[in-house]
Amino acid sequence: MSQAKPLNIDFVRSQFPGLNEWALFENAGGTLVPQSVIERIGAYMTDTQVQPGAEYEASSLATKRLETSQQLMAEMINASPEEIVIGPSTTMNIYVLAHALWPWFRPGDEIIVTNLDHEANSGAWWRLAELGVIVKEWLMDPETAELEIERLADLLNERTRLVCFTQCSNITGSINDAAAIIRMVHEAGALACVDAVAFAPHRALDVKALDVDFYVFSTYKLYGPHLGILYGKREHLLRARGQNHFFIGEDDIPLKLIPGGVNHELTAGLIGIIDYFETLHRHHLGDGNAALHLRLAELFALMADHEETLARRFIDFIDAKSQLRLIGRKTADKTQRAPTFSFVVGNRDSREFPRHLLKSRVAIRSGTFYAQRCVDALGLGPQNGVVRASMVHYNSLEEVDRLIAHLDEVL
Repeated sequence: MSQAKPLNIDFVRSQFPGLNEWALFENAGGTLVPQSVIERIGAYMTDTQVQPGAEYEASSLATKRLETSQQLMAEMINASPEEIVIGPSTTMNIYVLAHALWPWFRPGDEIIVTNLDHEANSGAWWRLAELGVIVKEWLMDPETAELEIERLADLLNERTRLVCFTQCSNITGSINDAAAIIRMVHEAGALACVDAVAFAPHRALDVKALDVDFYVFSTYKLYGPHLGILYGKREHLLRARGQNHFFIGEDDIPLKLIPGGVNHELTAGLIGIIDYFETLHRHHLGDGNAALHLRLAELFALMADHEETLARRFIDFIDAKSQLRLIGRKTADKTQRAPTFSFVVGNRDSREFPRHLLKSRVAIRSGTFYAQRCVDALGLGPQNGVVRASMVHYNSLEEVDRLIAHLDEVL
């Protein structure tokens, strides 16, 4: 393997046909896809838009492509293919998971959720209260917007069965110490369900290193098609109640947890995510023989370095603006945060700022971003939520400077 080069932003951007005169900073809502994803979806629909599972050529090729996607998604996060559930979204995957797990719970059992999370990893678990399950909230500090592990320790007890939390907030960008939290949960005899949606575009994933029980992320926020991935330890998925047709066996994982089966063409498009990552790895690091998840760790380290540079430029701007209140950690440190920045300006309506930037072709957004409990706890509902500018590795410093310049006009 050759020595790593700094991220070649021109090479990166050349892979994304959707990049144009707009500076896109709503990546936490969904990223662009590289050409490789478009080609994989197009190839499936051109060559194999048939029902997979049969023996004739097109159907056989369709089956192979879907199996390859399953295998690659598993390798990407250091899991086995039968531990990967490919569904339409993270929200739907957790909703299905909650239904699959409800027979595990008895009245008086406890589930812990947070008020920092996206609703996907909260709302489905709150519904289990209808069965007599006690749902408790791990409340963030409203001043710092942080989840403090000491508060979780006070909530855990012998009745705790499941703890659901985010690895990285889609509002604050703060990265939580998921490994430490999971260890604490396991020591209490409970399981952990971790939302990695806002983490996955920025850092390599390794479910075995975390020893996590359930882990979710969205591929449309990871440079891929609009799908969600649910990981579950094999023993948990086997024990979970099937949610597919009655004739799908309880030992048929992951199919029993995919009602109606996967979306064929979008699932085939997942291969294009790995095509893209492999292209970047070869360009920056050369060919390597390590396992895919290890090669991706090398690549994401380069991405994180670049993102930290972008974040530092924006944090310096924030530091100079006393009227701008950043929600979360005021640091660019890549070990502490992803480059997702939410802020408010005095008592002004957050909707004002994205509208102002439209004429300059700079795309940001305002609102609650499906983290309604978080925004309410911060007292920001009257301002129509926060303004959010979120960056990924294909953004450039020049784009960040455009964002800063045009925000400065309206502060």
